[in-house]
Amino acid sequence: MKELIRSNDPVLLSFVSALLKESGIEFIVLDTNMSVMEGSIGILPQRILVREGSVDKARVLLTEAGVGDDLEREKKS
Repeated sequence: MKELIRSNDPVLLSFVSALLKESGIEFIVLDTNMSVMEGSIGILPQRILVREGSVDKARVLLTEAGVGDDLEREKKS
């Protein structure tokens, strides 16, 4: 799994999740419970991960939907 997006914006996370689900791209949302444990004040971001084979498709989908600037950038080794 590769991290696609990291955010503490619940609207963005919901939008991205809906786009991925509608497109049939498998994903998981991590750190949801951490966000709740810290009191739901929005400090800790949640992460959306997709399968490695779906990363490019997901990036294109989100860029076309106008949220490409929020995507996690590839780390250069």
